[in-house]
Amino acid sequence: MSWFANLKITPKFIVILCVLFVALMGVNAVDDYLRQESLIVKDATDNARILARQIVETREYMSSVVRGEPEENYNLVPQVVATQVAKRITTGSKYYVRQVSLRYRNPANRPDAYETAMLQRFGRGKAAEQWEVVTIGGKRVFRYLLPMTADASCLGCHGRYEEAPAFVRERFPKGHPSYDYQIGQLIGAVSVSIPMAELYRQIGINLKLDLAVVSGVVLLILAAMSIMVHRSIIKPVRSVATSIGNVAATGNFSERLRRSSNDEVGELVGAFNELMEELDRTTRQRQESEDRYRNVLEMAQSAIVTFLADGKLIITNRKAEDLFGLPKGELLGVSIYTFMEEGDVVKGAIETYLREGAAAMIGETTPQRIRSIRGNVTTVEMALSVSRSDHNPLFTAILRENGRS
Repeated sequence: MSWFANLKITPKFIVILCVLFVALMGVNAVDDYLRQESLIVKDATDNARILARQIVETREYMSSVVRGEPEENYNLVPQVVATQVAKRITTGSKYYVRQVSLRYRNPANRPDAYETAMLQRFGRGKAAEQWEVVTIGGKRVFRYLLPMTADASCLGCHGRYEEAPAFVRERFPKGHPSYDYQIGQLIGAVSVSIPMAELYRQIGINLKLDLAVVSGVVLLILAAMSIMVHRSIIKPVRSVATSIGNVAATGNFSERLRRSSNDEVGELVGAFNELMEELDRTTRQRQESEDRYRNVLEMAQSAIVTFLADGKLIITNRKAEDLFGLPKGELLGVSIYTFMEEGDVVKGAIETYLREGAAAMIGETTPQRIRSIRGNVTTVEMALSVSRSDHNPLFTAILRENGRS
């Protein structure tokens, strides 16, 4: 994830929003799919129940009103009428409806394995209706069965063989399993089947529509959040970073940022402004102090230099330039030891001080012989002191001339 850590805040925020968006859409898609599936299965159940009850009511009605008509017109047999009504109702729809029975007369009413199991369950009085999604031949199918029970009108054809109409006896001999039913006995069921692919197609349509709407809303929310975060967080933070960069590059502490809020970002801007105030004040004080120090150095009648432990000169005055025979621009950075006849002794004392915290010559006045760049030798009294700046010792030497040779 080093690539992510190296991104700027704006693209990093966009990446985070995109990940959240994808995760949110994934969760919403799963939830919406399950909800749509539940609703569509419920709708299929309600429709199948209504359709099955229409078939049952049609069959029961025909059984109660027909008398000898079926003998002249076989199409008026209640079961045949119910079958034809079911075909007309479901023509052009995704529903497949038929009547099934364990004791069937018409081979078209022979139940499949699932219907057989449900009819046996109905026969034991285990359920008033049954629906579920099953897998048949590798395909998921919605199944619904509504049981049919025999009433008095049904026994006209399904009661005793001797009491059945002649056209029934001619078609189905005595001993056929469709005879000898009792009132209230399970006679069969209306079976409704719907391929789930048809239902899932509707789920897909609904899901695409819902996802399109939700995606639009979420994108608007994310866009609004992105704009808000950019304006209220990223832009102010970037301004602070830019100002810090300007300060580091120019050393100018006069820059201030406009504080537009009292939140954490506003506190950051306020802290930056306070820091700039303090640095500006401190810089001015240091500048004034340095100016006064330079004035004092330049007014001094003795050579005064400040150097590091390795001897490199970092501060000199005009008297020091005269003593060493070099202008300030060339003198700074040169080791003071190169101008001293006993430079190694002075260097050794400073090294001892660095190791032990104390040494001869430090804080004392000692005679030294200074050789200028032109070869002139001057005897001086050197007063050597030490101070610290950022934990680095600085050594200051006051060189008062005794004579020149």
